Amino acid sequence: MEHQTTLILTLAGGLSAAMILGFITQKLRLSPLVGYLLAGILVGPYSPGFEADAATAAQCAEIGVILLMFGVGLHFHLKDLLAVGAIALGGAAVQISAATLASMVMLHYFFGFSLMSGAIFGMAISVASTVVLTRVLTDNHQLHTHTGHVALGWLVVEDIFTILLLVLLPAVLSPGGEFWSALGLTLLKLAGLTVFTLVVGQKLIPLFLGYVARTGTRDLFTLAVIALALGIAVAAAYVFDASMALGAFLAGMVVGQSEFSARAAAEALPLRDAFAVLFFVSVGMLFDPVALLTDWPLMLVTLFIILIIKPLGALAMTTLFRKPLRLGLAVSASLSQIGEFSFILAAMGISLGIFDARVNNAIIPAAMISITLNPMIFRRVEGLARWIEGRRKNDQPAEGTSTAAPDDGKPHVVVIGYGPVGRSCCSILRESGITPVVVEMNIDTVRKERGKGLPILHGDAGQAEVLREAGLERAEALLLTTPSIPASDVAAIARAVNPDIRILVHTSFVGEARKLRQEGVTAVFSGEREVALGMSEYLLRYLGAPEALVQTELERVRQKLD
Repeated sequence: MEHQTTLILTLAGGLSAAMILGFITQKLRLSPLVGYLLAGILVGPYSPGFEADAATAAQCAEIGVILLMFGVGLHFHLKDLLAVGAIALGGAAVQISAATLASMVMLHYFFGFSLMSGAIFGMAISVASTVVLTRVLTDNHQLHTHTGHVALGWLVVEDIFTILLLVLLPAVLSPGGEFWSALGLTLLKLAGLTVFTLVVGQKLIPLFLGYVARTGTRDLFTLAVIALALGIAVAAAYVFDASMALGAFLAGMVVGQSEFSARAAAEALPLRDAFAVLFFVSVGMLFDPVALLTDWPLMLVTLFIILIIKPLGALAMTTLFRKPLRLGLAVSASLSQIGEFSFILAAMGISLGIFDARVNNAIIPAAMISITLNPMIFRRVEGLARWIEGRRKNDQPAEGTSTAAPDDGKPHVVVIGYGPVGRSCCSILRESGITPVVVEMNIDTVRKERGKGLPILHGDAGQAEVLREAGLERAEALLLTTPSIPASDVAAIARAVNPDIRILVHTSFVGEARKLRQEGVTAVFSGEREVALGMSEYLLRYLGAPEALVQTELERVRQKLD
């Protein structure tokens, strides 16, 4: 029976260890990713006690890579990349070149690596982790600033470069002297995959998701998103001989450019994060702590390149482009770590015989240390940058955010639901010079109103990522305009995104209104209460009651109902 429970034991053991060690590292104010890597060491073959199945963990890790790359594609907005295109392209090229050249020189002269091995090693450690970068930027409220856009654009360029490297590296090293034919065939298949996904998928994927969204069933939409990510990734590998990561990236990019981007990201987020944890666990399982006794010099050189060479390259490029010091230091700090793609490239290099397993014994601990130090470095650099810029005569203007909310300087309000109440609220807000940003689940309504110029977002208001995309962090208020929305849950999530937000709720029942007020909702408008007040006022006026009596009775009813 043991072989029948291999998957369950691997998931239970790996996730349990990751949860415990992730919780401990979080309490120690370290990145939970460090805990996940330590969990992999704990359940790996080099530690006593429980041993997870490496092959099963590797397959789960592959799913994690697919979902991670799908997530990268979801956030690949062409307009944002074009806005920072020059510095992202140039900066990534310089940073990759700096890490590659440094690795070639140091590894060749100090460790006897060939120049080709040193180049592949340098490319592997030149790419930062998407997970670490987004988490650091989010924790420091920089994700939707110009600094965040530059860092994310920079990372997207690095990811695209690495994806191409993953596809082309086997062709470059193909035996039998068939380099050009293998390279040409690979490029042809890559072009075919790109055209199929971006041209055919651009029409079919939103159409498919639109049909699923109209069912109003949340779990079906979640399954549709996951099926798209995995299905296109598998098709990329078995039909086009490309990497699953590339297929998932292209699928995510198509979905990310549709009206389903925010909802797809929110629905797929829990599953993506779970398998991403298993990816880091599987990487930790490869690490042999004993190997540090002999391979520590290579690890120190790797760490030097990650923490010194890469940030210097980034800072040089931001300075060359005359960017503010604060942006340059922040981008440099956020990219001074390595993650998922570094492990994938290192594993590919080992499988192709470019270098031996000691590379993993250097990259894995270097990754753990850089991931541990990265949040602390980022916080210190931001403080240093603010201190320096505060003493400059010509301060740069404050950086704005980029969300679904128009960046026109006007106050905006997030409106959940676009039914009769929502429409009326939006009309009144626009007449008053306030911009409404609508979150709506009905895809037909979203498409219709977006065509009229209304800022409207398709997604579930119960997802924090959707509320952030709607600009809740900068909004004046949040209006829940339909009683069908779980107001208590949405209010709690909204408070987590923006603790100071004013929350106005439309609910049907007086009893629920009292509960919501106790939970900290700013104002609740109950259908029962308003109908009772309206009917009472009409009847009193019809019967000819004096105005003073009408107002007294209405106030008495209000106090009783509240």
